[in-house]
Amino acid sequence: MPIDEGAAGRFRAGLAALWPEGVDEEGARLGLAVSGGPDSLALLLLAQAALPGRVEAATVDHGLRPESAGEAAEVARICADLGVPHAALPVEVAPGNVQAEARAARYAALAGWAAQQGLAALATGHQADDQAETLLMRLNRASGVAGLAGARERGTVSGAALPLLRPVLAWRRAELGDVVRGAGLVAAEDPSNANDRFDRVRIRKALVDADWLDVAAIAQSAAHIAEADAALDWMAALEWRSCVKKEPMGLKYRPQAPRAVVLRVLARVVRELDGEEARGGAIARLLESLVSGRPASIGNLVARPNAGGWSFAKAPVRAVRRER
Repeated sequence: MPIDEGAAGRFRAGLAALWPEGVDEEGARLGLAVSGGPDSLALLLLAQAALPGRVEAATVDHGLRPESAGEAAEVARICADLGVPHAALPVEVAPGNVQAEARAARYAALAGWAAQQGLAALATGHQADDQAETLLMRLNRASGVAGLAGARERGTVSGAALPLLRPVLAWRRAELGDVVRGAGLVAAEDPSNANDRFDRVRIRKALVDADWLDVAAIAQSAAHIAEADAALDWMAALEWRSCVKKEPMGLKYRPQAPRAVVLRVLARVVRELDGEEARGGAIARLLESLVSGRPASIGNLVARPNAGGWSFAKAPVRAVRRER
C-alpha cells in the first residue's frame, strides 16, 4: 500500500510538533482509533508510514448498525496487511442521548485498551472539515465560548491520563480521501453521513455549494476559540483560588471577574457541592437571580446573596411525616 512521501513527511512533521516526547522515542507506541471510514483509514496509513512498527489500531463496535462488525473485520484485514496489531472493542451504549453515550463508551474502551497495551498516546482522525462543521452548527445554536471551541490538537482522554492527539486536524477531508484511494483502499461509509435529518449533514452539503467560504480558515477560527476557552478556564481557576472560601454549610463566593468567568466558577460550585454537571442555561439563570439579589436553587443546592457575595449550601432535607 504505497503512501505518497510528501503526505507521509507532512504527517510526521505535524505529529512531531504535537507529540515531541513520543515521535523520537523508540519505545513509545501510538494507539489509533480506526473506524474504517476514510479519515481514520488515512490516519492508519500515514501513522504506519511515519512510525513503522510503532503503531497499534483499535476499532470500537458500538453495535448500533448491522454493518459495524463487518467494518471492524475489514479494518483488521487492512491492519494485518500493514503489519499493524489490531483489536476490535465491542461496547454497549446506554439508552438516552445515543451520540453522547456512544462517545463516552468509545473513549472508555479505547483508554482501557491503550492502558492494557502500554501505549503512550491515542490518536483520532478528526480533520478540518469536521472542525468547521461543528463550529457552524454551534453558532447556529447560539453556543457560548465553551461550545464554540473546536477540538484541540492535543488533550487528554476523559477519565484517564492518556494523551489524546488529533494529528490530521489541519488536513481537509478530500486530502485524506486521496491518501486512502492512493493506497488502493475503499473506505466504509456510514449511511447517516448522507441523512439530511442531521444538522451536520445539511451544513456539510451547504459548505460544498458555498465556494466563497474558506473551510480551513473556519477550522482555524475554531482553534482560536479553543485557545480563548482555555484562557477562560485558567482565569476561572484563579478566581476560584482567590474568591471562593469554605463555609460550615458549603461555599462562599465573592465574584470579582467578568461574567464569562463567573459562570464557570458557578458551574464548578455546583459540581463540587452537588456532584452533578449543570446545563449552561441553568447556570445563567442562577447568575441572573443572584445578581438581582434574589435567592435561587439549582439541583440540590440553595444559593443566597449576602454581604459582598453569594453563599451556596445543600438544600435542607424535608422531613417526611409518617401516617399512622
